[in-house]
Amino acid sequence: MTLQSEPVIVNVGPQHPSTHGVLRMRVAFDGETVTDAEMIIGYLHRGSEKLAEERTFTQVITLTDRMDYVAAMTNNQAYVLSVEKLAGIEPMPRGVYLRMISAELQRIASHLMAVGFLLQDLGALATPLMYMFREREDILDLFELMCGARITVSYHRPSGVFQDVPDEFWGRLRQFLDGMPAHIDEYERLISGNEIVLSRMRGVGVLDPDVMVNASITGPMLRAGGVDWDLRHRAPYEFYDRVSFDRPIMDESDNYARYLVRVYEMREALKIVEQCVEQIEPGPVRDPDVPFVLRPPVGESYVGIEGPKGELGFYLVSDGGISPYRCKVRPPSLLNLTLLREMVIGLPMADMIVTFGTVDVNMGEVDR
Repeated sequence: MTLQSEPVIVNVGPQHPSTHGVLRMRVAFDGETVTDAEMIIGYLHRGSEKLAEERTFTQVITLTDRMDYVAAMTNNQAYVLSVEKLAGIEPMPRGVYLRMISAELQRIASHLMAVGFLLQDLGALATPLMYMFREREDILDLFELMCGARITVSYHRPSGVFQDVPDEFWGRLRQFLDGMPAHIDEYERLISGNEIVLSRMRGVGVLDPDVMVNASITGPMLRAGGVDWDLRHRAPYEFYDRVSFDRPIMDESDNYARYLVRVYEMREALKIVEQCVEQIEPGPVRDPDVPFVLRPPVGESYVGIEGPKGELGFYLVSDGGISPYRCKVRPPSLLNLTLLREMVIGLPMADMIVTFGTVDVNMGEVDR
């Protein structure tokens, strides 16, 4: 006999650790099963896009750090590329390679946190997360050598980067590149064939590829659904047309596929960094003739890059002054979050939390 129960409304967050920030989920349950879900955002809103209108084009870089604070380097990169397009600035080749190295290291660091906290949501009691924090610390050590900062780096600049790296950096980078593949192997031995991981993630949180395309979903979520879309390949920026890398594509479009894509992308990011190290040559890291206070001509620009979470873009409008007349961000976290309701309806609460973890959002980027 089927028992009919009354629906129960539960507020998950914004203080709940499983919401990966300050997302609030207002979820309707029939027993343990999710029947409806509403995503409520705005608890971390800081008005970064409006603040950009009161700062010089260079000062805005510090605001981009604090949007996706788990991937500050790629936020720097997307913004600076848009400024260069707006102002007609040609970057220095050595600076471009350093930007690519920092961006791919940031991709690895971001995916480490995505996978680590996903396993935490599954109940792994911190062991995989601590392993991944360990490797992330090595990347942050490299960032500290690059610019003196670890999290909010503000390293990229129009025409290049803030400063060249010290000689010590290259030895530390080589040590990381040599050791990281074995660490990824270790993660896979612990996780990829784990019975609990497989039973909890395979066939769960499935999204139709056409639905994702229509909702502007990008990044690992889209590639886990069989869609080969990566801006480094489809619309190369920086010197990505000079390096070769594979684009991990899965067809299952479930939680497990989203996990695997991020693991494989860490391996590909290492390949890109290796090629950048081989190709980089001595020279200036930024153009000394580019002033600190820019006055781009009247116009507009948009540049999107392949951030760790998907397409990250900055739309800038110049009125000829020293500050953007308008700054608008295309944040992958916000757009990727829009289909979470469809992903969790019909799941039990525990699988709802895990499914949200596979989306990998940063609420600083969602709220801006």
